Order: sequence, then structure tokens, then C-alpha cells
Amino acid sequence: MTKTRSAKPLKDPIKNRGEFYKRPFDLVILTLAHIALSPIFLLLWIAIPLAIWLDDRGSIFYTQTRLGKGGRVFKLYKFRSMVENAEELTGAVLASGDDPRITRMGRFMRARALDELPQMINLWKGDISLVGPRPERPELAEEIIKTVPGFADRTQVRPGLTGIAQVYGKYATEPRDKIRYDRIYMRRMSPLLDVKLLFLSVWVTLSGKWQAEDKNLR
Repeated sequence: MTKTRSAKPLKDPIKNRGEFYKRPFDLVILTLAHIALSPIFLLLWIAIPLAIWLDDRGSIFYTQTRLGKGGRVFKLYKFRSMVENAEELTGAVLASGDDPRITRMGRFMRARALDELPQMINLWKGDISLVGPRPERPELAEEIIKTVPGFADRTQVRPGLTGIAQVYGKYATEPRDKIRYDRIYMRRMSPLLDVKLLFLSVWVTLSGKWQAEDKNLR
């Protein structure tokens, strides 16, 4: 496992004493979800890879390096939603909702967050939690920190599959606003808040509004 720390948290850490519950909470929810929804998970794991391959005959999975808790670098798994070698010419750039590199199947998946399904692997491994700040790419984090120094604070907790910034923010929420959302979560994290955000995330998924400018949740 790579030990590189590309974005160190600030010396004045945000106080969050409630993180002790996170790993047991994640494992219980993951286990119950896989037992109760096993037919749905099986269908998705068969249908989505087939649809991706039929769309452009390209690779099924895509991996990226992301920053975890404490700046630890890990490999994040996703279903490929862009054309092959999308960053070959541009390098690492933030995606936008109307990014021309997104495939037809990719646009369908992103609206419903189905491209994130392989991150179940990261959840079981403990790289990420169900709820928390979304893990950023090291090279993008380095650039963001130059103009938003407090952005490094988000690595003080385990990153998440979903979070306040994803549920209440826009698809392309600005880093300055994203860290504001993340700070709110880091100070208020609790099992009850996690359950609320998970239910809201399910609603956004079922309504296909993950890329909408306004999810109408306020």
C-alpha cells in the first residue's frame, strides 16, 4: 500500500469525537443491505458491465488514486463512464455535468450514481465510509489547496461514498463551498445524521438527480 501523503491536514484539527462509530456502522449497513438486496445487486453487477461493453466495446472498470484519511493514497474503483483514455491529453481535470467525454451509458449511470457501485469494494476494505467527504484526487487536491488552504481539513476523517456536499450541493460544487459542507458534517457526524443522508442519497438515486443543479431537498 502506498504511504504517500500528498495533502496533509492542517495542524489545527477540527474536533470530531463521534467518529468511533463509523466502521461498525458501515459494516452493519453493508451486511444488511447485501442480504436484503442481493437480487438487485446481482442484477446490477450483470447488467451494468454488459451495457457498458455494448455501448462502446471498451473496458468495464476504471480506477483512480484518491486521498483517504490522513492523506493516505488508495485506489478507488468505478464503472467506466467516460471514453477510453479520457485524460490522455488533458491530464486530471474536474468533470462537469455536460462533459463531452462522458459516454451515453456513462451519463445514465452518473445521474443515478450507478458508476459508483464498485466502490462497495472500497467500503468493505475500509478505504472509505458510507458517509463522509468525497475523496479527492491527489493532483487536484494539490491545486485546490493553493487557493483554498482549508481544503486539507477534509482528510481528518475517513472519506465517504456520499455526504452533505453531494446531497445538498450541485454536481460541480466549488471547492470552497465543498469544504464548508464537509466541515459541517465533520462537526456534527452521528449515526442519525448518517442515516438521514443515506436515505436522501437513495431518494436522489431513484429520482436520477445526482447531476441536477437543484435536487429540491431543502
